[in-house]
Amino acid sequence: MDTIAQMLTIVRNGSSAKLEKVDMPSSKVRESLAKILETTGFIRSFKVAKDSKQGIMRIYLKYDSKGDAAISNLAKVSTPGRRSYVHSEKIPVIRSGTGSCILSTNKGMMTGQEAKKQNLGGELICTVW
Repeated sequence: MDTIAQMLTIVRNGSSAKLEKVDMPSSKVRESLAKILETTGFIRSFKVAKDSKQGIMRIYLKYDSKGDAAISNLAKVSTPGRRSYVHSEKIPVIRSGTGSCILSTNKGMMTGQEAKKQNLGGELICTVW
């Protein structure tokens, strides 16, 4: 299974189950994706604990005062069987700017807004709102 898809599924399921935190195996790609989700305000925080293997990443999910999750939808766009690439002018705007798309560019993973500012295109990894 695709590691990014596995991460998104774990976060989506934990968010719908109203869990405080979710744990998953760590990787550099997952860490950069979690860092973007943290800076955009979709998760509270995350930390990586080293172990004898690859490490465990713990993501603390974010909820509002009514108990609704900050993430209402988290969808993988590019899959191993069907890659989706976008040019810098064709980066989609998600939910009139309230959501975000995450791209993998030659300068690393970043949000669609950052990629537009830097005039970069890349692989459209996922959308979140």
